[in-house]
Parts: sequence; C-alpha cells; structure tokens
Amino acid sequence: MSDEVKKKAINRVQARYAFRAFEDKMYQKTVEASQAGEPTCWAMAVYWQVIPILRSMGFEIIYTENFGAYSAATGVAQTYLDRSDSEGFPTHLCSYARINLGYSAMMNELGEIPPGAPAGGIAKPTLLLSRGGVCDAGYKWFQALARYFDAPLWVVEHPHPGVKEFFKEGYYEHTINFLVDSLREFVRFVEHLLGKKLDWDKLDQLVCNLDKATHLWQEINDLRQAVPCPMHSRDFWTCMVPHYFHGDVVESQDLYRQLYDEIKHRVDTNTGAVEEEKYRLIFSELPPWHSLGFFENLAERGWNFVQESINYHLRTIDLTGISDPLKRLAMISFNFHTGYFKEALKEGENLGFLAAPYLMWTDEYKADGAFLHPLLSCRACSVHIPYLQARLIEARKVPSLIIEGDMCDLTRFDPADALRRAETFEETMDYYRGRREKGFTIR
Repeated sequence: MSDEVKKKAINRVQARYAFRAFEDKMYQKTVEASQAGEPTCWAMAVYWQVIPILRSMGFEIIYTENFGAYSAATGVAQTYLDRSDSEGFPTHLCSYARINLGYSAMMNELGEIPPGAPAGGIAKPTLLLSRGGVCDAGYKWFQALARYFDAPLWVVEHPHPGVKEFFKEGYYEHTINFLVDSLREFVRFVEHLLGKKLDWDKLDQLVCNLDKATHLWQEINDLRQAVPCPMHSRDFWTCMVPHYFHGDVVESQDLYRQLYDEIKHRVDTNTGAVEEEKYRLIFSELPPWHSLGFFENLAERGWNFVQESINYHLRTIDLTGISDPLKRLAMISFNFHTGYFKEALKEGENLGFLAAPYLMWTDEYKADGAFLHPLLSCRACSVHIPYLQARLIEARKVPSLIIEGDMCDLTRFDPADALRRAETFEETMDYYRGRREKGFTIR
C-alpha cells in the first residue's frame, strides 16, 4: 500500500499511550532523584514485598528486568549484550542480566549514563535489591554488580512451596510469620542505611493502594473472557507495568480505571482486539520483547491472545481485619505463586503455578490453543514447558505450539519459521476444537 497506511491487525487500546507515558516518567524520576542526591534502588521483580517500604522511605525504584525488556523493544539491547559478553559473562546467562551487566560496565567506564540509553537510562543505584527465589540468576547477578557499583545488596526472601506442602497444617501461618520477620529486618536495614525512621502511616496507605490496583487489574483481565476478547496480549504487556512495578502509587489506580472503562465499552459493544477472531490463545512465558510486531502477523490470521503467563497475574486476596501493613505485604507477596493452589489441588497438580492456572484459563477464556515460548536464557521460565504442553492436551484437549526464543536476544528468535509453524498449527487447533465440541473435553 503506497499511498495509505496499512491498517494494523490488532485493535490497540487507546489507554496504552497514558501507560507508556507513565513508564517513561518512572525512568525520568529515578534519574532526577539520583541527580538530587536522593536514594535510588535497582530492583528485580520482588513481587511487591518490600517496594512500598522503600517508597515510604523516599526511594525511587527502577526495575532491571523492565529495563532489559525496554532495551529489547527499542532495538538497543544488542549493544549491552555484546558488552556483557566482552566482560566475560556467559552468553547463556539470563538476557535481562546480560543487558544490565553490559549497561553497568558502560556506565562505570563513562562515569555517566551511556548515550542512547532507552527512556533516558537508569542512574547509579543507592541500593541493589534481588530475590532469593524463582530464577537462577537471582542474587548472583546482583552480586556481580559489585564489580561496578559500591552499593549494598539485599536479597528478598521468596518461598514458593509445592501444593502438598502448602496445605500442611500450620504451614501458611508459619511462612507468613517468617516473611513478616524478614520484612521487619529489612525495615531496620533501610532505616540504618538512610538514618531515618519509616513512616508507618504512609506505608499503610501504599499497601492499600496496591490492593486497590490489584483488584482493578484483575477486573480488567476478567473482562477479557468475553468473546471476542477485547484486549490482546500486546496491550496487556504494555499496561501491566504500573501494577507489576508501581501498584502502590495512586496514579496506577487512575490508569486502570481509564483502561477498565475502555475495555468494558468494548465488551458492551462486542468489539474485539482482532477484527475476525478465529482462534483464542494463551501465551506462556515471557514474550519476545524484540519482536512484538510478530503478533500482528498472527492477528492477521485471526489469532487473538487472551491470557498470559502466570508471572504477570497476581490474584486478589482478602486482607480484611489485617492491620499490620507488613503482614498484608507478606500475604500479598506469598499469594503471587500460591494464589492458584486450590485449583491446583483440585486438578491434582503438585507443581502448583506451573500448570494449574493454564488449565483453569483454558476453561474461563475459551482457549483454542497455547503458544509456549521457552527461553534459551531462562531455565525458570522454560523447564516446565513440556510438562505444561502434556497437561493441556491430556486434561483439556487443548493443543500447544512450542516456539523457542528469548525475551531480549533477537538472534535466538526466527519469526519467519515461527509464522510457518503457526500456520500449520491452525489445523491442529481446528482438529481439537472439533473433538471438544463433540464432548471430549473433560480430564
């Protein structure tokens, strides 16, 4: 089309522009805080556990994994990946970590933010914050940052039990008490670091904000069960940032109310994110941030992505009667991976969040298939993929397509091959849809 702009296959939400502006402001505020001598923190996604504590103490927080995604989406990731490799870090290391380590090496060499950094870059940290659970890189990545920065490191506790262990008598109470104790220790650490006391009233309000944002975000995603689905995963990945990283600030609630109204209007007017929705799919795990345009190609074939990885979906929890903000934070954080355990127990899934949520979503979101994306640099988001594929077909007769790639390293994803395989996969989805329509649906 020479004289007109080709219409996009995905009907993007208009609210996304405000979300992108919010994300850019997140980076800008951290740089400004550093320049003003205020405390800044580089954090992994620590599942909300200590972030309101830091914010109530005046920290500006930036997320290294998000910066990796941002770098990949804006096409500058390879510069940092190459620098990480030249620093001697292994090429099979988490590409989020490689980007952050390469960026840190460049910043250390220049003495300032490297030119061309996306969103204005991230400033030197006052505190490094990693987690002791989920992924292999975890605290070792942040320990390696000591090569470039003289900043203290705190590792956040993050227990994630099996389903059978979770339902043992007294286990939940014991774990929550353990997490509360670790949070109190963290409060003492930050108070000593900054030489001032925590504002408990401010912390209480921030935790309330997080709970409200979580409820709004879940309501929005519940609306996506509608047929046709009103919001594609591309917009989910854009709009998840405020809740996932800044759910404790009141601005997040304003953004989600705006988004809720737009999605609700789409549901009421039977407006889908894809003009002719032929297939509804669930995506797992981290997306190829460098190739999100690939989903336009699939949308042209009628593929609508209606739900995403468990890594991005925090279920709401009843906090009624819990006055201690640290206990509420412990319960919210622990619920991140255990919030689906009742369904897992019902399904007989002792691996908990690795399969049970997807089985539940195939029912709720009427999925025809799953797009499974094992990451060549992330074992935590990949090792369970074959098991998930088997369980989806065994328990729900829902087929899945496995396409290998990486969240940030473009060289590990072949979109042309992926599209060819996707076209063939449509026959498989059609076949199993027919079997389900004949009643062969239940586990």
